[in-house]
Amino acid sequence: MAAAYSKEFRREVLAACDAGLGTHAAASKFGCCKSWVRRIKQQRRESGKTEPKLTRNRVPEWYAYREQIASDQPSAGPHAGRAQARTGHDLVASNALHGAAPTETHVEKKS
Repeated sequence: MAAAYSKEFRREVLAACDAGLGTHAAASKFGCCKSWVRRIKQQRRESGKTEPKLTRNRVPEWYAYREQIASDQPSAGPHAGRAQARTGHDLVASNALHGAAPTETHVEKKS
């Protein structure tokens, strides 16, 4: 991620805009993006601040579901449910892949 523009640079760009230079002209003069110039002008207009934000106060999307996620986890670890879910042919195939002796498990298909 690129570093934020300095406070001094922001002040220079905003001073040029205040002196009558348009957004496009200011962006061309200072070698920055038009959308960035619009954004700092808006930020100053709405909050009165011109400094770059030091931290983001973003909350992950999953955070609202954190309690549900924690309660859904099996007590023996995150992968404990997988072994319990295997039955019949899955278990035989898994044993064959891992070198275990085949078992006498037979699961009949429902008609």
